[in-house]
Amino acid sequence: MGCFFSKKSKRKSDKEDLTPTTTTVDTATTGNAVPLGNNTDEAPKQYSWDKREKVDPKDYMLTGLKDVTVGRLPDKLNGQQFVIQDCENCNIYVFDHSATITIDDCVNCRIFLGPIKGSVFFRDCKDIKCVVACQQFRTRDCKKMEVFLCCATQPIIESSTGMKFGCFQYFYPELAFHFKDAGLSIFNNNWSNIHDFTPVSGENNWSLLPETSAVLDFVPAPDTESEFQSVRISADPTRSIVPLTKGGRRKASEESCLFVFFAGEYSTANSRKLIDEASTKGFVLIQTKEVSMRPEDVKRVFQHSAEDLVEWITKGPVIALELNGDGVVEACKNIANEMFSGTKVFVSDNKNTSSRDVDNFFNFADMQMGL
Repeated sequence: MGCFFSKKSKRKSDKEDLTPTTTTVDTATTGNAVPLGNNTDEAPKQYSWDKREKVDPKDYMLTGLKDVTVGRLPDKLNGQQFVIQDCENCNIYVFDHSATITIDDCVNCRIFLGPIKGSVFFRDCKDIKCVVACQQFRTRDCKKMEVFLCCATQPIIESSTGMKFGCFQYFYPELAFHFKDAGLSIFNNNWSNIHDFTPVSGENNWSLLPETSAVLDFVPAPDTESEFQSVRISADPTRSIVPLTKGGRRKASEESCLFVFFAGEYSTANSRKLIDEASTKGFVLIQTKEVSMRPEDVKRVFQHSAEDLVEWITKGPVIALELNGDGVVEACKNIANEMFSGTKVFVSDNKNTSSRDVDNFFNFADMQMGL
């Protein structure tokens, strides 16, 4: 307390005489007096916030447009919020990551939205075809939307009808970096796990698009004469940044296999390599998850194999994949031995217990992610 009051007293005494004072010294070489301190000609200090580039709200909005191709190129939003409203019959491409995006009162538009760190919210929209990657997906008072979706949480529709969903399938060179900048994992995609906040008895407000649906039939590539011609996009499922999963559709086989990669420098690349190899053998990717685990989680999920795995979960999140098809368990064990012998993995041991492995892991992962 003594220090506090002594400082206060000092500030008070300093204010008693506010007259600027100037001290001078004589230089040895010139004899001129040089003023020191309280130089009234000094330029005012500049702070970091004074140097920030001025933001024009119009750069983060698309409003009142009709019959045009518009959007934003990579590195134009850089994680800012974005608004789209009152657009009709437009092709809209946002090739960048953002914080949140709201789309209001749009009709008959085709929309691509790059990774969104937070939520994307469609309100009062009709006849929309879109490709979206986000943390949260919501619609309210919308009609007839067809959505190719990557969503880290459970998508929610409210007072919306005629909603159809498919798995996100898209590529452009910067997309992987945009996912990272938005804090989204390409392996956490709940595109088919829709929650209808306002269900109607005897009716279905949403459904899944046919598996044969091609993204470019819904959201065409940018016109070659538009400003987006330099963006090298592809909707080929084999090139998609997000793995194409079967989701909630009926499985073709009763045999599934759990394949888990433990954290390592190449876990993402190895997961992709496994998907490609399994696909060439005719197996289908059902679902994927990337989650962190604690020692007690490992014991509960992997049970008899837990002791050998506990030390590996301290290195980072694990990536798990469910693959489906007759003979998939034996095929995955062979793939693990031939392609990933130097990598720490878990593979279901036999087809009699593989379904339990799948249920144990993905039930845990859903609980972990609040699904």
